[in-house]
Amino acid sequence: MRQYASFYIGESLFGIDVLLVREINRNIDITEVDPSPDFIKGLMNLRGQIVSVTDLGVRLGLSKREMTDSTCCIVLKTNQELERIIEEGLIAEQTSDDFVGLIVDRISDMITVDEAEIEPPPANMNGVDGKYLGGVIKLDGELLATLRIGEILTM
Repeated sequence: MRQYASFYIGESLFGIDVLLVREINRNIDITEVDPSPDFIKGLMNLRGQIVSVTDLGVRLGLSKREMTDSTCCIVLKTNQELERIIEEGLIAEQTSDDFVGLIVDRISDMITVDEAEIEPPPANMNGVDGKYLGGVIKLDGELLATLRIGEILTM
């Protein structure tokens, strides 16, 4: 069984393995940093830790995120925090050595699926390049695209 934290970017539903998630933060105070790539929203202070915040929509080739009341930042675990989980074979994917947050439009549900329910992704789904997609899960009335966070965070 796999669990995914699901969220929306626009009207598209995405998910990342919950084992990669450190926390979901609704209190977003981002300081812009110049010069930086267009997908870097800026920096956020999270209880003394500096978090580099990525606009996931821009990184996936979609439009820039507009900050609203439902906007959230998914803060990922660092590679160091993931070491034990990777050693135990629970997950193979890495994130970053630094603290990284992903801006999303709104959080949805926690999705639990059998690994057999995860289908290979198409080459392009909802305008997102297939290299960023890990798989597709059919839910009631919509598709959830799982993301390959390691690929997304690779510059």
